[in-house]
Amino acid sequence: MMEMNLGGRMVGPNHPPFIIAEMSGNHNQSLERALQIVEAAAEAGAHALKIQTYTADTMTINLDTKDFQISDQSSLWKGNNLYKLYQQAYTPWEWHKPIFNKALELGMIPFSTPFDHTAVDFLEELNVPMYKIASFENNDLPLIKKVAATGKPLIISTGMATIEELEETVQTARAFGCKDLILLKCTSTYPASPENTNITTIPDMRDRFGCQVGLSDHTMGIGVAVGSIALGATIVEKHFTISRAEKGVDSAFSMEPDEMKSLVIEAERVWRSLGQVSYGPTSEEKKSLKFRRSIYVVKDIKPGDILTKDNLRVIRPGFGLAPKYYDQLIGKTAAKEIKAGTPTDFSLLEE
Repeated sequence: MMEMNLGGRMVGPNHPPFIIAEMSGNHNQSLERALQIVEAAAEAGAHALKIQTYTADTMTINLDTKDFQISDQSSLWKGNNLYKLYQQAYTPWEWHKPIFNKALELGMIPFSTPFDHTAVDFLEELNVPMYKIASFENNDLPLIKKVAATGKPLIISTGMATIEELEETVQTARAFGCKDLILLKCTSTYPASPENTNITTIPDMRDRFGCQVGLSDHTMGIGVAVGSIALGATIVEKHFTISRAEKGVDSAFSMEPDEMKSLVIEAERVWRSLGQVSYGPTSEEKKSLKFRRSIYVVKDIKPGDILTKDNLRVIRPGFGLAPKYYDQLIGKTAAKEIKAGTPTDFSLLEE
């Protein structure tokens, strides 16, 4: 649970966050554009490049009846039937190898989300190092059995799933051979709002299911994703495109290269800041202790003079007695001459 090897990179609480760029259908049916997206993701610092493996026929059937139409007026894909949407969005299977090879050449880990058994068989031929199950398939137990049986690490998005459904999903994955499992907190709206993301679920999910947890994030910007690292997320997945202005089936909620670069940097920065429960000065803070406040003589004092609020003050730096002794010193008699600017010490007083 604490760490696992994903395609040659160690992932877990003791390792920097693992950032996945999801291409989805943003290639707009152009292999040239797909390869440009791979290059842009690598240049931005993403650690992995994920695509999706399906065809319109493996996803659904070509009907225009009500069940198969996207009628929600707020949907990015309204007016399509499911079949036509997947025809626009799918990544041709003959593109997988050149996309994967380009990612490997650029130092990224390529893998995919299969949507049926034939996709798993195809991806096994390409020797993918791990698999992802999408939120809409997290209830497809036959598919999960098939993927788990490969014995490879499995990442599952949890959008829409109840606790009971996730228990079934997790039990199935483990029963059929999955030893390395990561769940991703996910909100299956596109884009998602921060208010509906509920990333405080991440530590609960980790403890409840005894596995690493990350975030599949559909919100705009990097704030939610960076915040998830502070709650224990070890993986962040974001849809990625070269430019939202160029359009694409998922471009409206996809991250651009400058945003991805910021995410990679800031996610690691937050991870490095977590540290451990700690009080008192750190080793680096110790040199700053001299600039704390302490009690100083601020006017010249002669032997036998009384220490008062006029000649004694709590100021910086910190070479004198701690401020907690201030009231104890007021009214005491000086044992010797004391120049202004002298840090206080009990030896300056008459016994």
